[in-house]
Amino acid sequence: MLLLLGVLVVMAILLVIVYNRFVKNKNMVKDAWSNIDVALKRRYDLIPNLVETVKGYAAHEKTTLESVIQARNAAMAVPSDDINGQIKAENQLQQTLRSIFALGEAYPDLKANASFLDLQQKLNEIEENLERSRRYYNGTVRENNTYGESMPGVLFAGMLKYQHFDYFEVDEATRENVKVSFN
Repeated sequence: MLLLLGVLVVMAILLVIVYNRFVKNKNMVKDAWSNIDVALKRRYDLIPNLVETVKGYAAHEKTTLESVIQARNAAMAVPSDDINGQIKAENQLQQTLRSIFALGEAYPDLKANASFLDLQQKLNEIEENLERSRRYYNGTVRENNTYGESMPGVLFAGMLKYQHFDYFEVDEATRENVKVSFN
């Protein structure tokens, strides 16, 4: 009888230990997924804003340059004997040139290329953070699944409602290069 009581006490202690390990592993997986979720949310929020910012700067520079080119072409198209037309066209060209000077004075480093490089850097940071989060998540999933499928966890898995988690793996469509277009 004492032996049976001793076995029951050992089994109860083992059951508590296994249960606590299942809870710990499940919470670690959920925490790891939460990190991925936060990184994905950051990416979802940041990418459109960055793209629109870059498009805005590129569009502003493009519009400014197109205005200068149009004013230049208009000034060149005025017949040489139309002095008033030339004055008007040159004044228009001067105004558009001032917009370039103002742009350069207000934002000396503003270049579409720098904006695109910044976008690329921010996207790389987000993707590196996601990669780290995915690796951590997969590590916690591996620990959880290994414990639930090995001894002593497997003995109590059904009774303690052990939860198997899937690894975060990319599908074939995700493996293809992403094409970012600003058109």
